[in-house]
Amino acid sequence: MANKTIWDCNLVYLPKLGDRKGHITPVTNLKELPFETKRVFYLYDIPGGESRGAHAHYECHQFLVAVSGAFEVLLDDGNSKRQVLLNRPDLGLMIPAGIWASEINFSSGAVCLVLASEKYNEKDYIRDYSDYLKFIQSNDSSAS
Repeated sequence: MANKTIWDCNLVYLPKLGDRKGHITPVTNLKELPFETKRVFYLYDIPGGESRGAHAHYECHQFLVAVSGAFEVLLDDGNSKRQVLLNRPDLGLMIPAGIWASEINFSSGAVCLVLASEKYNEKDYIRDYSDYLKFIQSNDSSAS
């Protein structure tokens, strides 16, 4: 498997249906999402200045949406870094497996919705950055 890069993390504009009375944004498996959602969770009540995430996955792909407020996602592929602002409920960020991601700079009242391609499995997480760099290097050498 070739390593993914930060440029494989795509912003996706989601449908926004509604009028002056309000809006709805549907998110459909295998349409807006390139995977079947197997887990849904959300982060909230994050104190200002705190961060979340700071890990990568071996198999799980994630789709993040700021359903309320704003936060940034710091993406890292072991070679390059990229920071993406999420601040609207009709915009999501697709993060493929193999990318180190941290959610940072939460605004007051921010809610981060996460749609995941896999059920929770602690063995799928890479939580130590030095282990992540070893994982990237081993994939680089096996791809050659």
